[in-house]
Amino acid sequence: MQGKKHYQEKLFTHFQLSDYVPENNFYRRLKSVLNLDFLYGKTKNYYGYKGQASIDPVVFFKLCLVGYLENIVSDRKIIEHSRMRLDILYFLGYDIDESLPWHSTLSRTRQLFEESLFEEVFTNILKMCIAKGMVSGHTQAIDSAPIKANASMDSLELKVPEQELEEYIQQIRHISNMDKPKPSRKSKVNKASEEQKKVTASKSELKNIAGRNKKWQQDQNHRPGAGAKNSKYTSNKTHYSPTDPDARISVKPGKARKLNYLSQLSVDTAHHVITDIWAYHADKKDNQCLQDITLRLKHRLDIQGLLWLNLLADTGYSAGENYEFLEQLGLISYIPPHGTYKGGPDGFIYHQEGDYYICPQGNKIPFKKVFLDHRTQTKKKEYRCSSLVCKDCRIKKKCLGKSVKEKRFSVTYYRAEYERNNKRIKSSRGKYFKKKRSSTVEPVFGTLIQFMGLRKINTIGIQQANKVMLMAATAYNLKKYLKFIAKKAISKQQTAGFVKFLKNVLYRAIFSVFKPLKFQIKLL
Repeated sequence: MQGKKHYQEKLFTHFQLSDYVPENNFYRRLKSVLNLDFLYGKTKNYYGYKGQASIDPVVFFKLCLVGYLENIVSDRKIIEHSRMRLDILYFLGYDIDESLPWHSTLSRTRQLFEESLFEEVFTNILKMCIAKGMVSGHTQAIDSAPIKANASMDSLELKVPEQELEEYIQQIRHISNMDKPKPSRKSKVNKASEEQKKVTASKSELKNIAGRNKKWQQDQNHRPGAGAKNSKYTSNKTHYSPTDPDARISVKPGKARKLNYLSQLSVDTAHHVITDIWAYHADKKDNQCLQDITLRLKHRLDIQGLLWLNLLADTGYSAGENYEFLEQLGLISYIPPHGTYKGGPDGFIYHQEGDYYICPQGNKIPFKKVFLDHRTQTKKKEYRCSSLVCKDCRIKKKCLGKSVKEKRFSVTYYRAEYERNNKRIKSSRGKYFKKKRSSTVEPVFGTLIQFMGLRKINTIGIQQANKVMLMAATAYNLKKYLKFIAKKAISKQQTAGFVKFLKNVLYRAIFSVFKPLKFQIKLL
């Protein structure tokens, strides 16, 4: 007989969410291990004593975690998605007939809470991972990636004084088809401060920008990675975003210029747990962020009683100041130097004791002074010999050229630190750590961007961007934590089963030996 289902809604029904959420469900397991009750005391000062009750702070943070665990960047879609999932409702503590908070409540509450509170939630989850033995602490890998800001390149505006600067640039810029006036997406509200609207570039910097503009010709639309047809050369020195003034223009090789934030990530090499994440302006170099990252991360690890020994990073973090800074903190760096680094001119031999060089002809080139290179803003040491020494040298023309009369060159002030770091990099341990770094921090970044909602910052401002990054990292660590404790439970069961199996084999062997003597051995 063919069955036919007839549906009619019941006026009254008995329903319990816990009966319909399986024991091994991810959110049920997460609910059992995640305790955020400390937030009630931390957020008490944000609210008054009268009026309508706000969203529960624990529910707010859980909804944020759901967004990153489900790879959803929109607050509206987080609420819509949560309504349709019984396990998420159970995780949030809502029944099926209760209304979830309005989506705009999430964005308002995110702006209300300070970033220190988000960092405390991140640290609390990190403590859970440390307690389970997931973090060794002795080796940390650091890397960075640009994260797209919630602003369009079409909304960029020229910094003031607009009239003078526009006239200056137009005089020396190569006019192309892309420079013709085009409709742009103007921002409704200009959120930039007066300082952010002003030109901070010097005349020499503006000339460099103008020189780069000249290279942009009429066929730039066919340039690999240019992307948009209406793209044109822009700079943080001359342009700003009124929508999100903290966003900065940055570019990766082969890709279009975009408004981004820079995410700096630190990962423990033991079980790939994130130990630190922070948002920086995208126009900052990696080596400018390293000291700030190191101090913050070291403080966090010290509080947890973990000893940090090794720091792994790529070439972008290389700088003599950083090598010296890390040595002062007692950290061993494994950071490859830039390809431009040279310990001195080719063929010249350095003598550390007297701090001088010997040229290929055996002449001494002594140290003269320390100076600041205004182009790179780094300290350097100058070495120079007398013109009398070079006067009768047989390779003078090849070494000095036609007009120069004496050998003069500069070397980084931190040559000794560079050489010690390079020796570590070339060692077998350094080669091992290079592979370890690339297999540790890079996959974590890929997971955050592709699968955990960090492909775009859906907020405005660098403080809000920092909150987004901290919550994405918190969700990642929670997922790692649940996976780790599940594996540990399975391994314990397997060990217990294996021990029982060995006991049975042993008893059977004894039984077979002593069976003629009629011994009774009880089998398990």
